[in-house]
Amino acid sequence: MGAGNSPCASCKLLRRRCTKDCAFAPYFPADEPHKFAIVHKVFGASNISKMLQELPVEQRADAVSSLVYEANARVRDPVYGCVGAISYLQNQVSELQMQLAVAQAEILCIQMQQQQQEEPSAMMMMQPQLLPNENELSSHHLQYFATAFGSSSSSTNNVIHESFKRESSVFGYDMVS
Repeated sequence: MGAGNSPCASCKLLRRRCTKDCAFAPYFPADEPHKFAIVHKVFGASNISKMLQELPVEQRADAVSSLVYEANARVRDPVYGCVGAISYLQNQVSELQMQLAVAQAEILCIQMQQQQQEEPSAMMMMQPQLLPNENELSSHHLQYFATAFGSSSSSTNNVIHESFKRESSVFGYDMVS
């Protein structure tokens, strides 16, 4: 039985007698009836019982926590459940990584501008053949950002490449590709 002599939340909701060996009692206490109610609504009592019986005792508490989380997610989003929330968060992470890569590219361009302003005579004395061609420069920087930020997506590379194209005046030549 649950705390004291009161039945556990599952037995109370299902209107049955809570026995000493009730499978639900350790995981659905009488003082938290909402946990069992939502899990029961989404998965059903017999399915929950089967899942718990198939697991070792030491994993059952974690399984119940996962069931409660997924049941809450399914009530909010019946189609995708917690997968929808995970996908949304992964998309946010991807967008933020792309924004970070663009910011890093802009910082690099600003640093190059500052360096050019500090050493104008050295840049003027450089001969055109000593400057890297625009394809080598952009592919080098794209490769750097792809490895630095763990992304090899073409959308990230395109954003970085466009940032370099915008800032190409720093280098004194047009970025063609």
